[in-house]
Amino acid sequence: MMKKCNADFQCTTNSERLINIKPFENKIWLSSPTMHGEEIKYVQEAYETNWMSTIGENINEVERIVKEKTGCKYAVALSTGTAALHLAVKLAGVKPGEKVFCSDLTFDATVNPVVYEMGDPVFIDTERDTWNMDPVALERAFDLYPDVKVVVVAHLYGTPGKIDEIKKICKTHHALILEDAAESFGATYKGKQTGTFGQFSCISYNGNKIITGSCGGMLLTDDLEAANKVRKWSTQSREKAPWYQHEELGYNYRMSNVIAGVVRGQLPYLEEHIAQKKAIYMRYKEGFKDIPVSMNPYDSENSEPNFWLSCILINECAMSKQVRGETEALYVRENGKSCPTEILEKLMEYNIEGRPIWKPMHMQPLYRMNGFITQEGNGRARTNAYAEGSSMDVGMDIFNRGVCLPSDNKITPEQQDVIITIIRSCFQ
Repeated sequence: MMKKCNADFQCTTNSERLINIKPFENKIWLSSPTMHGEEIKYVQEAYETNWMSTIGENINEVERIVKEKTGCKYAVALSTGTAALHLAVKLAGVKPGEKVFCSDLTFDATVNPVVYEMGDPVFIDTERDTWNMDPVALERAFDLYPDVKVVVVAHLYGTPGKIDEIKKICKTHHALILEDAAESFGATYKGKQTGTFGQFSCISYNGNKIITGSCGGMLLTDDLEAANKVRKWSTQSREKAPWYQHEELGYNYRMSNVIAGVVRGQLPYLEEHIAQKKAIYMRYKEGFKDIPVSMNPYDSENSEPNFWLSCILINECAMSKQVRGETEALYVRENGKSCPTEILEKLMEYNIEGRPIWKPMHMQPLYRMNGFITQEGNGRARTNAYAEGSSMDVGMDIFNRGVCLPSDNKITPEQQDVIITIIRSCFQ
């Protein structure tokens, strides 16, 4: 449901308070790496033992620790989360021209690996309860494309989607789930870690993730044969021969022992990072409780996010006029209202990084000709009519009204109070 506006919200003191606020000397980042010191110990160990490439104790330990944390049987450390997703698509046997159902409101790294294997992504609209793949739209998609055998599901901003419903639908239609848990490492659904719900699942250690190696990723599976295939494919598919023998296409996708050293030093702090992210989310929620916005939602009965990014969604009736082109945006200042463009520009004035919500895949120039399914069926008619003023699909609406807020582990309550004051001032 759309949030109703609270006509009595008060921002009367914020403009006065802003007079005394100066831009931060050091930029407040959206989500930067939080290092603890142990990382350099393991990197130094790789250096001193001369295990600098794709074999070494750091890799072995990272795979072991992640298996224990997630409860999966096998973990394969790779160069990026995208590499992990690519090999997951390859394991799923996606063929050229074959349609694959994919989350729509996500980063394009969720979808691009399907195209690497020359598959044809079909995007499934978003539901409002968690901002993830809509099971109703997914069921409708199977009505339209009953032969689809692979579904790529992402957990947006660290929040688990409606996993039980999606799994039930996929089981009915004999479809594999590829789980993109790149943003949700450490999040749980009904007490079980994300990254364990797909036949093949992926996590990321990119520089802004909750655990980082500067880069890196991992493929998780309970299938030993699949894990062994990924180990082989990720090291250029070398055969067991005394020379370099290659019988199938391979990739340079294995994680280095140096990067694994950073990840190894980070992993003991996963729960601490999640607690810090949750505290940030709750401070924002309290700070915005009397202005016309809501936080990115989650199912508190069944899931515990990792709270990777805190976001707000402006109530529909509190949106000022905003127009976005392909690379630029314009807005009209309106009393008592605001929009993502105004908020992001105001934050930038104070040396604070924020970002728009991911632009849905069906709106991307690269994928505008691909299928897009909403609860009503083919969503392209609504998308194409939007320019003429018709209603938006869910993903487009969240993109239009949403903002990703600074969610860095190192942000202080005082810095967060300033951010809250700035955003509240936009609604005067």
